[in-house]
Amino acid sequence: MASVQLSEAEKVYILHGIQDDLRTDGRGCEDYRCIEVETDVVSNTTGSARVKIGHTDVLVGVKAEMGVPRLERPEEGYLEFFVDCSANATPEFEGRGGEELGTEIANTLYKIFDNKSSIDLESLCIEAGEHCWVLYVDVLVSKAQHLCNLWRVTIKLLIHFIYALTFLMYMPFRIPKVRVLEDDEGAKDIELSDDPYDCMRLNVVNVPCIVTLSRIGHRHVVDATLQEEACSLASLLVSVTSKSVLTCMRKIGKGSLDPESIFEMIETGKRVAKSLHTSLQSVLNQEESLGKKRQKIGFLR
Repeated sequence: MASVQLSEAEKVYILHGIQDDLRTDGRGCEDYRCIEVETDVVSNTTGSARVKIGHTDVLVGVKAEMGVPRLERPEEGYLEFFVDCSANATPEFEGRGGEELGTEIANTLYKIFDNKSSIDLESLCIEAGEHCWVLYVDVLVSKAQHLCNLWRVTIKLLIHFIYALTFLMYMPFRIPKVRVLEDDEGAKDIELSDDPYDCMRLNVVNVPCIVTLSRIGHRHVVDATLQEEACSLASLLVSVTSKSVLTCMRKIGKGSLDPESIFEMIETGKRVAKSLHTSLQSVLNQEESLGKKRQKIGFLR
């Protein structure tokens, strides 16, 4: 994949600026670029959202369909992920590159979301061992900024996806309520409510947001630019709930991080994630009151 080539003088300039909490685009070390979120963009889904940050654009759609619970978790529903990194988004996804990246992102998403710690999967169960709701989550990378290597593009797209999915999880999913009816002979039948307002809502209290912090010099930054990534050898990805509970952590990159740096980055990640959760909820409240579909979440200070 294409990389950004910086001279030593440019790297020193970026490094010194970050040490003084001033980045080349005017942000502080803990500031995001503006995040644009648009909801209800796909009509034949239970919920959909489109997220743009910089030059990267990701579309997420969720469909709820009835299925059979997994044998090892008979009292829960579950999620299925499919990530399409199309070559139309960037030439870097041509060949098997896009397929491998999609698999890598999907596997990470399973670890973060498909568990009781993140989503109330028991609420998706209709009848233990027999019927449940399955959430099919499709992700389309429609536009991607040229990135330096696989782990960096994985970070970027994961962040976009988490914003979109978290936004969707906060919304009232249009999953109809279900009743299991039994006749005199013991045969069971499923009845779905045809009232569009008689639907269930997922418990999203523990849905996490992902924050990635890139180590540059003796400090770390969030939402690194391509130039800043060229100055960083290691990043830490943290998944944090609205209650500041750390649910997942992953070191990414070929460099190393000492224990003290990891602790500092985790604390920063918790602060940033709390701000993100607050902003998401604020935007949703505005959307419900004003009926708007598109909002921007800004973190520039």
